[in-house]
Amino acid sequence: MKIIVPMAGRGSRLRPHTLTVPKPLIPIAGKPIVHRLVEDIAKVLDEKVDEVAFIIGQDFGEKVEADLKAIAESLGAKGTIYYQDKPLGTGHAIMCAKDSLSGPAVVAYADTLFKADFTLNKDADAVIWVKQVDNPNAYGVVKLNEKNEITELVEKPEEFVSDLAVIGIYYFKDVAVLKGELQKVLDQNIIRGGEYQINDGIKAMQANGNVFVPGKVDEWMDCGNKQITVETNGRMLNFLHQDGAKLISDSVKITNSEITEPCFIGDNVVLTNAKIGPNVSIGSGTKVENSTIKNSLIQNESVIMNANLDNAMIGSHAKFDGNFTQISIGDYSVLE
Repeated sequence: MKIIVPMAGRGSRLRPHTLTVPKPLIPIAGKPIVHRLVEDIAKVLDEKVDEVAFIIGQDFGEKVEADLKAIAESLGAKGTIYYQDKPLGTGHAIMCAKDSLSGPAVVAYADTLFKADFTLNKDADAVIWVKQVDNPNAYGVVKLNEKNEITELVEKPEEFVSDLAVIGIYYFKDVAVLKGELQKVLDQNIIRGGEYQINDGIKAMQANGNVFVPGKVDEWMDCGNKQITVETNGRMLNFLHQDGAKLISDSVKITNSEITEPCFIGDNVVLTNAKIGPNVSIGSGTKVENSTIKNSLIQNESVIMNANLDNAMIGSHAKFDGNFTQISIGDYSVLE
């Protein structure tokens, strides 16, 4: 089994945080988005993952590549790196990893997190992972027949088709079939909105008789912009807390401070005269003094003083001293 992860976009809507770290490597509840994603996919697959192929931008750098390979190795899988040099769409991104496109595989876009308890139907030719939503006209949705098979993909339907939104994760019994159809999309230059789309490959597979079925997830979390990412951090903390996960490191130094769970607090964090939580993640080595922080995401090795933060997102190696409330600053920023 393989997992294919297109993640070449840096995430412009999450700037400044993505100027130094690609969006899929931003930690949520103490673990990079893409790390959580592949771990949770592996749980649903319930079988050994042999390879995780990451499609990245060539400018991501050696440290990012090493981090991604380590994520794959943590699952006992080989990590493979491919490059997408131009943002030419989902279909093009997948085809950048064509040397890995054989056998059973999951294709998953790297800015998606989910919580699922379904058993993957590995007998189907393909499974499109979906989430029931209240406002289907804002999403791409699947249309089903009476046999619970997907007959059509409809993008942002104006009239009701179904309330099952496509979350950007797909299982293929043999991903080589998708590869063949996407190659035709590239060869025939089938472009929509300036991009080669995975949906054209899927529609061609369906036309050739391949059966697609839905796999329903319980929760679906996005990390599109700062506001949504902070909310996703809070939701993930609550899920992990309910599951009994250990979220507060034993090496945290606490002086005259209180923590309201759920919170993730990393190694060697120092809290002095601080009120933390709920729904706060603080990365390793960060120092917080004379501050109240809730519903916020703070990365590693930062210094926060005299702050009253709610709905804040602060990067690594940042220094913040002040009484602002809603802020979004990236790595190495200084506000005094």
